[in-house]
Amino acid sequence: MVNEGPVLNEGSLLNDATVAKDSAVVKDSATISASTVVRAADPRDARVIASAIALPAVLVQRKGHGHAGTAMGMAAVAHALFGKVMRHDPGDPRWHGRDRFVLSAGHASLLLYIQLYLTGYGLRLTDLAASRTLDARTPGHPELGHTPGVEMSTGPLGQGVASAVGLALACRHEEALFAHGTGLFDPTIWVLAGDGCLEEGVSGEASSLAGTLGLENLVLVWDDNRITIDGPTSQAFSEDVRARYRAYGWRVLEVTNHLDYDEIVTVLQAARERTGRPTLVAVRSVIGAPSPAHAGDSSAHAGGFGQADVSAILERLGFAPDATLADLVPAEVLAHARSATVRGAEVHRRWDDAYRSWSSSHPESAAARDRLRLGRGLSGLLDQVDTTAALPTRVTNGAVLRALQPSGALWGGSADLAGSTNVALPGPIVTATDPGGVQLRFGIREHAMAAILSGIALHGLWRPYGSTYLAFSDYQRPSIRLAVLMSLPALYLYTHDSVAVGEDGPTHQPVEQLASLRLVPGLDVLRPADAGETVAVWRRLLEYPQRPAALVLSRQQLPVLPTVPDAEVARGGYVLWRSSPAAATDDLLFVATGSEVHLALSAARELAAEGHAVRVVSMPCVEWFNAEPESYREAVLPSDLRRRVVVEAGRTDAWWRYAGLDGAVVGVDQFGESGSGSAVLARRGVTVEHVLQVARGILAR
Repeated sequence: MVNEGPVLNEGSLLNDATVAKDSAVVKDSATISASTVVRAADPRDARVIASAIALPAVLVQRKGHGHAGTAMGMAAVAHALFGKVMRHDPGDPRWHGRDRFVLSAGHASLLLYIQLYLTGYGLRLTDLAASRTLDARTPGHPELGHTPGVEMSTGPLGQGVASAVGLALACRHEEALFAHGTGLFDPTIWVLAGDGCLEEGVSGEASSLAGTLGLENLVLVWDDNRITIDGPTSQAFSEDVRARYRAYGWRVLEVTNHLDYDEIVTVLQAARERTGRPTLVAVRSVIGAPSPAHAGDSSAHAGGFGQADVSAILERLGFAPDATLADLVPAEVLAHARSATVRGAEVHRRWDDAYRSWSSSHPESAAARDRLRLGRGLSGLLDQVDTTAALPTRVTNGAVLRALQPSGALWGGSADLAGSTNVALPGPIVTATDPGGVQLRFGIREHAMAAILSGIALHGLWRPYGSTYLAFSDYQRPSIRLAVLMSLPALYLYTHDSVAVGEDGPTHQPVEQLASLRLVPGLDVLRPADAGETVAVWRRLLEYPQRPAALVLSRQQLPVLPTVPDAEVARGGYVLWRSSPAAATDDLLFVATGSEVHLALSAARELAAEGHAVRVVSMPCVEWFNAEPESYREAVLPSDLRRRVVVEAGRTDAWWRYAGLDGAVVGVDQFGESGSGSAVLARRGVTVEHVLQVARGILAR
């Protein structure tokens, strides 16, 4: 540990005497007194830290809401990262060679915003003052694309830890494939998490995988303040976190004083060294320090501290008790913090020189990487996929992945189900010694898998995919929701699409999952009906990689449907078949998706043989269809054709929008049973016979 530096403003920060005076209100005075004196060899760093502590205390008090405690307690760590240790350029927040900083403890957004302001990312004091207000550049939790320098949207605890694993995986993959041993594409992924993040299971799932894969470019900075909203962590979280991470295969480093700047810098610089293991930096901190009334207490988590307490904090930090925001950041403090822009520009320049040198000496690798980055010409690779055979759509989907494999544009794997979901590809898997492998083994970690896909998507070179059974999509919902909020092009490949799963019974037979996934705004849910539709929806996904999608695929074999142009399928819903193409109108309309389209078509043909004019609409993607112009939707589903039957082996609720008051929905509104797929479908009424019975009843009205 470095020698103790000068205390800011001759002891104006917390010291033993002031702690003794306030021992009646400070919860752990011995700990507080040992850890809240700012130590820095350079007094300018101490002054920047003092400003970074004061700002959240004042801002949250003024608003009466927000989270100051963690932003205060980890201010010195944040200054060490942004001001000294991290490789970043405030002048170019999207520079590819930068380190990434993920604030998994997203409620501490002020911690990040203050550093982005201090180091020159374009934020102003007025932006800090406007935090948590409508249209502000500083929302209540960090949002990707909303604030320069924010690497991902965070807030649901633990998600940032898991997605940082995906970022680290992607960076190692890029380095291994294109510039092995150069360090050119090997930045450090920093993630700051609190006790709440480490209590959430998704962080443990992902951290376990990170240790197994030896992600040496990943550093998890843990705010070990031992406080959560309801009280001390000891009430519900008594495990030895350090021992747990060592068991995962991580290296563990310690920061004993969260306001000893020089110790922090030394430890963080050591943390970025490549040792074959990810690193946990445990920072023993005090939430809300140096507040006399709230430091070390759960009351510091959220809300204002009270004006008297804030005034006392300011005085201890060397400011006037009534200091304004501008007073808290004098010109010399801002100038010292903004030196990060000069350092960043120089680091960026050296990286650009190294990149040009590498590109010149490795033109084939550079060209291959550029092709990935541009992502062009992929759709043509699907021409080789057979669409003429009656197959489960999971089999056709696997053929699509194999056809795309030579491009290298997609990268992913499954949650221990690669053979069953048909996503297994030839070639090596990713390991600690081979980060360039063609496929990831996520293990039985569906939640972490979805969050890791987000991290890979954030990196930007690959379209990530992960596969499991549809019934287990419930494990992934928080990660999917964040991916949608960030508009990340992650692909969730789900097989075993309905109660047709059969003998595995109701625990593995999805019923409500289709409907619930469609409720997520911005998530495209694709349920192709045969091999041709499967290839067609993939073509659109490759051509428009702007948002996440869930592909729902059958385990059972499906017949080949009448051929239609891929462009029709890409509209989400289209007229698959009409018994009387020249007729001005039809007597009845079927709408169906996925593995039930052939049932609707069979029923329609039988009704046509009885003299009825019938049309069948296949709707592989409700979201795509709803985005079409009203004129197209009217042509497919004429509003005056009110006799309708919708068929899908899942919850019926949302389909009444399309069935209308004069129509009917054939679906599954109860859990399944253990038995053959055909027997369970029959018991739940998903058969041609039952569809015909319902249709005839409507026609007879």
